[in-house]
Amino acid sequence: MKVSKQNTEHYVWGGKCDGWHLVKNKDVSIIHERMPPHTKEVRHYHTRAQQFFFVLKGTAALEVDGIIYDVKAHEGVEVLPFILHQMMNRSSEEIEFLVISQPFAQGDRVAVYEEED
Repeated sequence: MKVSKQNTEHYVWGGKCDGWHLVKNKDVSIIHERMPPHTKEVRHYHTRAQQFFFVLKGTAALEVDGIIYDVKAHEGVEVLPFILHQMMNRSSEEIEFLVISQPFAQGDRVAVYEEED
């Protein structure tokens, strides 16, 4: 079956961001995500899943183990298990990217909250 954002399971995260499950099984997950300007996810890590973030549109800021990478369209970054990471859109344009997780990352996420000043 051919899949796209138009015919797959959709969800909203962080109140403003979108995700579409392109592939969803116990071995692998491929999600197409969209983040409006000036949004970010919670810093976290996974205990089993390794992930690959591949930007389709715009420039994302991806923090991996304390280093922030500017990831442009058609560039990607791999994140291994137990490595803290956080996807951010620091730009004034929306970004779109793929998150490929192996194995499936749902239920494997450990959030790390920062104290507010």
